[in-house]
Amino acid sequence: MKKLLSRKEFIAVVVFFLGALAFFYYTFFTPNYFKQKAPVQFEIRKGESFNEVVDSLYNLGIIPNKFNMKVAAFIYGAEKRIRAARYQIPNGLSYFDLLDLFIEGDAEFMKQVYIRDGLSVKWMAFVLKRDAQIDSSDFVSLAFNKQFTDSLGIGVESLEGYLLTGNYEFYEHSPASEVILKMYNNFKNFFNDTLIARADSLGLTIHEVLTLASIIKGETSNPEEMPAISGVYHNRLKIGMRLQADPTVQYLLEGGWRRLLHKDLQINSPYNTYMYAGLPPGPINNPGKDAILAALYPEEHKYIFFVADGKGGHKFSESYSEHLKKVREYRNWLKSQKK
Repeated sequence: MKKLLSRKEFIAVVVFFLGALAFFYYTFFTPNYFKQKAPVQFEIRKGESFNEVVDSLYNLGIIPNKFNMKVAAFIYGAEKRIRAARYQIPNGLSYFDLLDLFIEGDAEFMKQVYIRDGLSVKWMAFVLKRDAQIDSSDFVSLAFNKQFTDSLGIGVESLEGYLLTGNYEFYEHSPASEVILKMYNNFKNFFNDTLIARADSLGLTIHEVLTLASIIKGETSNPEEMPAISGVYHNRLKIGMRLQADPTVQYLLEGGWRRLLHKDLQINSPYNTYMYAGLPPGPINNPGKDAILAALYPEEHKYIFFVADGKGGHKFSESYSEHLKKVREYRNWLKSQKK
C-alpha cells in the first residue's frame, strides 16, 4: 500500500470512504420525523406499485425524500417484498426501519368476509369476529346506539335491517364504526331515489320496507318465491289482517330459531304479529337486495295464506278452507318422513 499511495493519498482515501460511510449511515439509518400525531395509519393496497407507495409516504410527510427511499429499497431488495396491509407507523423510523415494518412488522391484513342475507346484527358480529377479528361487542353496542344512529340521520333505535349483506373486505381489527359505516353506506347506495319513490308510492317508509323485507327473508331464502310471499303480506296489510308471521315470533325467542309452540304465539310483544296487527316496530334481521326488492315490488295476486310444501317452497291459498287443506297435506307429508 505504501508503494501505491503516499501518506497523504492514503489519508485522503480513508477520509473519503469514512465520509461516504457516514453519509450513507446518516441518509438511510438515522430517524425521519413527521409532523402528524403518531402513529400514522398507512395502507398499502393490493396491486399498488412500489412507486405509488413511495409517493403516498412522501405526500403524507412520513419520508422527506422519495429518491432515498427508492435507493434504500433497491439496496434492501424490498420492492417486491412489501406486503399489502394496513400499518401503524410510529414516528422516528429510518428508511430501512420503515422497509422492515412493511416486510415483516406488525400489520393488519385485508380479510374477505361474507355476510349472508337475513343475519341479525348479533350474528353479523359473530361472523365479523370469526373472519376478521372485529370486536363483536363493540359492533353490537354501536349498532344499537341511538346517538350513533341519530348521527347518521336515520332516526331509528338501531341499525338492524340497515346493514346491507354481501361480500366485503375488511382489515383485521378494524374499528366497529368503520365496518358499520361501510355496510350502511352500501345500503344507502343501493336504496336509491328510484326505490325511495317506489316506497312512497306504496305508502311505506324506508323503515317499513326493511321491516317487511326482513319478514320475507325470514320466510324464504328462495329469491324467486319472495315476490309471491311479499304479495301475501301486502294483501293482508290492505285488508287489516294480522300478518301472523312466524319469523317475528322466532325473533323473540332467546334460544334461537326452533319449531314454534302454541305458547310462543302468546308472547306479549309488538313484534308478535299473531297478537298485534300491522308491521312490527322494526326489522328482525338484515335482509338482502332480493328481499328488499320483493317488499317493494310484490307479486300481484289474491292469496292471503301460504304454507310450506315440504320441498323448500310454499303453497298459496286465497281462502282459509283451501289453506287448511294444504296445511293437512303438509302435516301428512311430515308424518310420512318420520316412518
